[in-house]
Amino acid sequence: MLSLLMMTSMLFAGCASNNQSASSKNTQPESKEVNVYTGRHYPGIDDAIYNSFTEKTGIKVNIIKATGEELIQRIKTEGNSSKADIYITSDAGNLYIAKEAGLLQPINSAALEKNIPANFIDKDKMWVGLTMRARVLVYSKDRVSKEELSTYEDLTNPKWKGKLLVRSSNHVYNQSMMAALIELNGEDKAKEWAKGIVDNLARQPEGGDRDQAKAIAAGKGDVAIMNSYYLGQMLTSKDPEEVKVAEKLGVFFPNQNTTGTHVNVSGAGIVKTSPNAANAVKLLEFLSEAAAQKTFAEASTEYPVNSNVETSAILKAWGTFKKQDINLSKLGENKKRAAQIFNEVGWK
Repeated sequence: MLSLLMMTSMLFAGCASNNQSASSKNTQPESKEVNVYTGRHYPGIDDAIYNSFTEKTGIKVNIIKATGEELIQRIKTEGNSSKADIYITSDAGNLYIAKEAGLLQPINSAALEKNIPANFIDKDKMWVGLTMRARVLVYSKDRVSKEELSTYEDLTNPKWKGKLLVRSSNHVYNQSMMAALIELNGEDKAKEWAKGIVDNLARQPEGGDRDQAKAIAAGKGDVAIMNSYYLGQMLTSKDPEEVKVAEKLGVFFPNQNTTGTHVNVSGAGIVKTSPNAANAVKLLEFLSEAAAQKTFAEASTEYPVNSNVETSAILKAWGTFKKQDINLSKLGENKKRAAQIFNEVGWK
């Protein structure tokens, strides 16, 4: 009988361990540090926020920086001995990769659910969005009038032949946008759209989003698909040449009368093997609060996910806009098919 009771006790203990989730009230040995593996590269901005967290809580934030892909590989390699508490990266597609690799654990936090819209939280609570960006149409003020623009779908119109600019389909930003279009319009229409974009390109995809803006200013094309914060950062750049380029360009939010503009996030998850999970939740809660969100918004020209925080002056000047109404978990779920469609239509 005693043996049976011991076996039952061990069984329930094992089940409890497998279903553990991160909470700021976790009963773990108290520590005074949290280890952040981040793919964000805004040292002046993010470091100031982390320092404020340390001043408020006494918890030291240790930072490891690399690309999102490199950090995922590092966490895998480190295994159960990993010191990583939080994984931060751009794009819900990258967060999905970490989730599918089994590297993250559920986050239970009423504060996060209060501060962050539900569609910016993974459906299984494995990650949360911390900042938002829109994938907008940027155009030459000299050669294009805003009235000529309407939707992503209209970019396939023959009137734009030889005038469109966009980065490679290998980049997650485009894969996530395509994943959203698959979710909203179905695979057939999404593929038709991608083929139409390829037919209207001014050149083969090259460079990043900033390079598309520079190509418009240089007269190589008239309209580009790019993330909003890149243009915002160019407008506030210390490089006068970047400012000069950005001032020649306008911003347009497509699909305002239909499905809305595609949006994405920089976000974070708590690593499954986190040694400081309670502190990790506290840091994420802090990052979702008004003070940190305001710093993100003003310094990096990203949109705050916390709706109680105002956007920066630049973003405010661009106006409010209707967003696509989908849970961003779908961007990861449809990512593989999105990449396949790009290959099928020849979007390099």
